[in-house]
Amino acid sequence: MDVAAGNPYQKVMQANQSEQLILGHLDYVRHVLGRTVANLPDGADLENLEAAGILGLVEAAAQFDPAREVTFTTFSYPRIRGAILDELRRNCPLTRTMLKRWELIRNAYAQLEAPVSPEDLAGATDLKADEVLECLQAIRLTNPDSWHEELNPGARTAGDESPPEAAVEQQDELQMLADLIERLPDQERMVLTLYHLEELRLKEIGEVLSLSESRISRVLAAAELRLKEMVRRRVDDGIGQIQDRRIHSHDKHTADRTGSTAQPHTPPRRGQGSRRSGAGRRYRS
Repeated sequence: MDVAAGNPYQKVMQANQSEQLILGHLDYVRHVLGRTVANLPDGADLENLEAAGILGLVEAAAQFDPAREVTFTTFSYPRIRGAILDELRRNCPLTRTMLKRWELIRNAYAQLEAPVSPEDLAGATDLKADEVLECLQAIRLTNPDSWHEELNPGARTAGDESPPEAAVEQQDELQMLADLIERLPDQERMVLTLYHLEELRLKEIGEVLSLSESRISRVLAAAELRLKEMVRRRVDDGIGQIQDRRIHSHDKHTADRTGSTAQPHTPPRRGQGSRRSGAGRRYRS
């Protein structure tokens, strides 16, 4: 039985705690809003987005349990951010032209071999590289997780049950990301680090690097795309190695049973044979 449900004093204490959390974190809502939807296009209502974030804050304050030993900012962040993004999607500020460009880019991305660069996407869609980055920037604004979801649709969610070895796997993934980030161009690595690790807003990063907020947003979009493609290539290579080992093991087992030497069959790796080099390469045949 919930003690608070039958204890009026406990109810009052929880109400006071929730009120204090809300009042003490209104600035945090603005911080999350600034990081989530920088460079708002025409038609986006900042006040409505902030109000949606406050509703997310209220929900988080009502559900927060200090006994879980999780800070309130950590607990409330996904709820505030989710409420802001839901409101933004309900009132999508993207123009028809931008949505048509996004459809072209998505189709090209599905056809091109990893790693895909903005120049590759530009060549495959007859768009300019700056137009591709502008579109990625806009999509990142309205749906920041879109590229993550398309790149790894089977990714674990926060509520998934994780086996004991999942922690080791996650640590390996983090190490891989750290290694790949070090291979990014200096400017992209700096912007990515300041945004995701130091949690600076785009405006603050622009002040550090003496660049406009719009330019920082495009650099960030390019860096995230480049990093995702590096991860995709690494994953593809890993899958290919696993397939090779399985085929080799099967051929060896067959040879042992028949007493003959079986010729191993190795399927072509992804990107072999049909891939064309250069920034202007188009779809696979």
